[in-house]
Amino acid sequence: MIRIVIADDHTIVREGLKQLLTATGEFVVVAEAVDGHEVLAKVRNTDFDVLVLDMSMPGKSGMELIRQVKSEKPKLRIVVLTMHQENQYAVRAIKAGASGYLTKDSASAQLAHAIRKVAGGGAFISAEVAEQLAHLAQGEGETEPHRSLSDREFQVLKLLAAGTSLTAIGDELHLSVKTISTHKSRILEKLGLNNQTELIRYAIAHGLVEPPDRT
Repeated sequence: MIRIVIADDHTIVREGLKQLLTATGEFVVVAEAVDGHEVLAKVRNTDFDVLVLDMSMPGKSGMELIRQVKSEKPKLRIVVLTMHQENQYAVRAIKAGASGYLTKDSASAQLAHAIRKVAGGGAFISAEVAEQLAHLAQGEGETEPHRSLSDREFQVLKLLAAGTSLTAIGDELHLSVKTISTHKSRILEKLGLNNQTELIRYAIAHGLVEPPDRT
């Protein structure tokens, strides 16, 4: 049996994943976590094989949490389960230490397979993500300005480019509006941009967000 910890701040998601996995007879969910602090507690105090991790939870989350988990338990396998479909997020997650990446809308069809694969020492990523990782390994693509952004700055960039307000971003990331505003200023500086309009154009041009539907 493959022992799993599910980390997601939504009870209905955790329950759904638990039912999905236990129904196969191959997995046992030994613990659950609702935020980054609980994840680290489970990593330190629970014996398990695979962490199924939501990218956006209260407190410590995302790439920062992946790195800390891997630093404390290097052999633990991590499958990222997220709403973010963009390959940029997947590349950063894999570079941070995750072994698998899939979106929540594909979980019912692919999660069990992803866990089997990473538990066996493999990786579960799309062909597009694998190609991007190969390019980065060869030193290609690093010159794009947004590659210099921290993981948090990249997260804020995506939300800003989608037209999300500073207040809404702060609520989603559990940060103050002042902190989000500071991130915005640093992003504009690093990308050599002057305002949010230019930021949106940059994000669309580099495939970081979908262009608006003009129909």
